[in-house]
Amino acid sequence: MPPRRRTLKPQPGEAARLADQLQAAGLTKKDIACIINRDSSLVSQFYTRGKGAAFVPALTTALDALTTAGITDPADLAELAAPHITRRTTAAGTKAKVRTKAVLITPTGTGTGRAGAQAIASGSARLRPLIAEAARQNLRLAFTVRLAKSGYVHPSGSRTDSPGIRRDVIQRSDHTEERSYGSATTGGFDSVDIARRVDAAGGDVTAAIHQWLVETGRIHPDAHITHLEVRTWRPR
Repeated sequence: MPPRRRTLKPQPGEAARLADQLQAAGLTKKDIACIINRDSSLVSQFYTRGKGAAFVPALTTALDALTTAGITDPADLAELAAPHITRRTTAAGTKAKVRTKAVLITPTGTGTGRAGAQAIASGSARLRPLIAEAARQNLRLAFTVRLAKSGYVHPSGSRTDSPGIRRDVIQRSDHTEERSYGSATTGGFDSVDIARRVDAAGGDVTAAIHQWLVETGRIHPDAHITHLEVRTWRPR
């Protein structure tokens, strides 16, 4: 029987080296993802799969701006890096297609985005474009959160909490509970305000929603959101 051919693991390249330097300067993987307008998982693949060659010029620009001009805000660095991000090409020389998890808002303003446990850990970044577009169109917004039942301040069905009635509460067998906040009936929330909160949290949608829930007395500060859903619609 012939010996198995060993598959060589891709080695980290220049993108990983630049990412290391940016992290040594105080940025996080989430900040680097913000700079190149991608998900944090791609930054991890700089190390595990040798990806990121297309982002080397952008990362170099960001590192130069950080070290020479002292610019540390990820949004400012992203603006400087954006012109240096180019799409990779195929063997035929055409621009390669980019696989994206598109967030769609219909002409009527209806849109939905969900973030599970893995996306929550990276700040629910996939929901940020939905919220930003909702703010641009001045849509209304609602969201559903899931966390441990002990994390809520009020019991399910409490009229002090937003749902008010139990049909907006889903109890899970793992002792977590989903509660919905805002609806077309109640008017929902101003997406512009939510977008400002997300921007203030450095693009971390999870942190922004968590802070709102704490500020409004709905959850305890140490509660941990495990799932998050955002819905939008156009006000009548």
